[in-house]
Amino acid sequence: LRQVSDLSDFSRGHWLRELLCRGQEPSHVQSSPDGQHLLLLQKSRPPALPRVVAFQRHSIAGADLERSWQPPQPALVGLLFLQSPVVLGSWVLAVVWEHGRTEIWHFVVAVGWQLLQTLELCQGARARVVSVCSQGASLVWCEERPPLGAPSDTSKCAFRFCVCARALEVGEQGVRLGTVKIVLHNSPEYQVLASPQHVFLVPAAAGFATTSKFLLIWHPEKAEFTITAPSAGFIHSKVLRSSSESDFRKLLLGSVGLLSGFAPLDIHTSSVSNSGGLLLVSTKGAVSIVEPDGTQRHIFDLEGNPLAQGSPVQLKTFGSILACVIAGVLYLVDQNSGRLVEKEVLSMKEVHFLESQGEEDSIQLLSQTGIYSISFSKPEHSSRPEPCLVEMVFEEACRYYQRRSLSSSQLTVEKLKKGGTFQAPVVLAAILQHSLHQKQKPARGLQDTYAKLLSTMSLELQSYMSLELLKTCVVCASESEVESYCKELVEQEISRILQSDMDKDNLAYLNSVFASFPKAAWKAIRSCLQLQQNGDGLLVARATPEVWKKVLCQPQLEEVGQNGMVPLFELICASFLRFKPKWLPSFVELTQQYVSSSWSYSSKEGPEGRVPLYKRALGVLAQKNKHSEADDEMELELLLCSKRPKAVLQALHLLIRLKQWQRVVEVAEEFSKLSPLLNKEIFILLLAEFAQHRDLDPYLDRLWPLCPAELTASDILTMVLQHLPHSQEDPVPFSSEGNQLTVGLLKPLLQRVVQRPSAQDEMYSDALQSTTFPPPTPPREH
Repeated sequence: LRQVSDLSDFSRGHWLRELLCRGQEPSHVQSSPDGQHLLLLQKSRPPALPRVVAFQRHSIAGADLERSWQPPQPALVGLLFLQSPVVLGSWVLAVVWEHGRTEIWHFVVAVGWQLLQTLELCQGARARVVSVCSQGASLVWCEERPPLGAPSDTSKCAFRFCVCARALEVGEQGVRLGTVKIVLHNSPEYQVLASPQHVFLVPAAAGFATTSKFLLIWHPEKAEFTITAPSAGFIHSKVLRSSSESDFRKLLLGSVGLLSGFAPLDIHTSSVSNSGGLLLVSTKGAVSIVEPDGTQRHIFDLEGNPLAQGSPVQLKTFGSILACVIAGVLYLVDQNSGRLVEKEVLSMKEVHFLESQGEEDSIQLLSQTGIYSISFSKPEHSSRPEPCLVEMVFEEACRYYQRRSLSSSQLTVEKLKKGGTFQAPVVLAAILQHSLHQKQKPARGLQDTYAKLLSTMSLELQSYMSLELLKTCVVCASESEVESYCKELVEQEISRILQSDMDKDNLAYLNSVFASFPKAAWKAIRSCLQLQQNGDGLLVARATPEVWKKVLCQPQLEEVGQNGMVPLFELICASFLRFKPKWLPSFVELTQQYVSSSWSYSSKEGPEGRVPLYKRALGVLAQKNKHSEADDEMELELLLCSKRPKAVLQALHLLIRLKQWQRVVEVAEEFSKLSPLLNKEIFILLLAEFAQHRDLDPYLDRLWPLCPAELTASDILTMVLQHLPHSQEDPVPFSSEGNQLTVGLLKPLLQRVVQRPSAQDEMYSDALQSTTFPPPTPPREH
């Protein structure tokens, strides 16, 4: 942190220093986008009157802007810098008052600030502006429109605010306001914040609990509103085709029931980032960003106690760095990764952010003694190559050791470095520094033990470096090259995860990879499992047992479902259904063969201890939006490939429902050989169908041999009588329909059962065939 400028750089610098040092801290400090003009709004403190003062840098001669007003004058609502289209690099300042009066000031070099025109924003005399911003060439504001004869109780007229927009054209002849456009009427009070393409509507702190549960985002080019409750993940968009649809209650129609169950938003401070997102700080110190599409991303948690209402928090983004000042502490956070870059305790009582004049690698702060700059760029003479990578090593080690630790105390990076107990991350950090530094400068000395370890892990390190290089190529590649790079990157990432622990974070990462790059993920999983067809057309896999265990692991229910994570086996099955559905039954059969060879049947430790694999595959099939005949065939194949009795019977029921009788008999003949119990269940099922209709008659000669040995003729007749269809007419000897069951159809089966030797006959068959007992029957004569 170094001083780069004195306050004397500004016109009337002595007065600026006096304002900042004598207990007259401004309530608002704003600099122009080029950093040449500084605007201060002073609070109303006796004996000084409230006033707006503009200071110019480098003390160029000219009239300074100083605007003060007496207490009867309405309060000031907004100070907006607008770029003048007449002179490039020239700025226009709009000073907006509470009753809608707007003063337009123009700055001319060597002349200074001049009042161009005074305008009236609002159309009604009773309107009161509560918030204003500039979006493009328009002014957007939220105004209060109290109805005539409004009651003193404001809760009875809560929806008395209106969001309006009006084009502001600055030309050589003066300033012209366009017509008023009603963006939203009959709404609660909102604070309007503008990004280059969108306007965020943030509920006011004094708003009602029912309307402070969501944010509104207005897209002017599309005439579209996005309703978002970021913490609940609710996002809904609606296009307003006419002014009649811009009513607040009509906008929420259809979503009010869902929104009523959400908790109110926790917003302490809000600001717009340079990327167009809305930065939010909660009362608990959590910093997050809401993107223009309504999605929210957590960035960082500020340290310290919960923030009190009214305690100042300043936010500003410089490139990818988020700067935050709270209670005299400056936090610099990387927006992309959420990593704390720097934390500085400031000795100044109060500071304000200034524009950095195009320098994205430094932050400028205005204090009582001057302007200070803090740089977060990496010096050229730094002896630490890739410091971010080394810090990632220690952060990942903290997570690993914390997960394995039995202690409840929180492990930090500082403890990890100083403790001396955990040597692995220290060694890895030294090796990474050495090997990465070696490519740029001559290698420094490395300890012998580290050198031996480096030789053993050189291949892994080369693989990691190639992966990082590939990621860099993806970022810098053209659109035509991105697809080929992504295929290679996805394959390396999936291969890397299959070689590491399949924890919750890795599983969530795999879900995002399969969702973002489905085709590349399918090719990568084929390569990792080495799936291919052999010469006989059968699917084979040459994956190692460790990879199979990662594929078949099923996380606990509390780990999935809450955040929508899908286990890896289900992800692979979904890829099969999308790109190679014919292979899915064979893949399930392959996994079952591995399970049967690795775990005992129905072992709770194995992947089938809770849900069988074929049922997990069927669950993926059931999630398809449209059900077709091909899905019925796939369901049938999955049931049969499991070879489980319940699944086989379920497949037979499905075939019977589809009336595929030829297939019914083929499945019955194939699976009746597996076990006598399954044979009996199949035969009883088909005998019941035979009793009800005549569709199985052409296959009776193949059906009767399936009859179990323990069934007797009386058992068969009892089952047939139980399943005969109930006729609505009186029974007749001969039916005209020809679909009645007759004794002739049953005769071959009954003869087969009666002529079959009983168990008792087989027991005494040797004695009955003896020549001595019983004696032969003498021949009879007619």
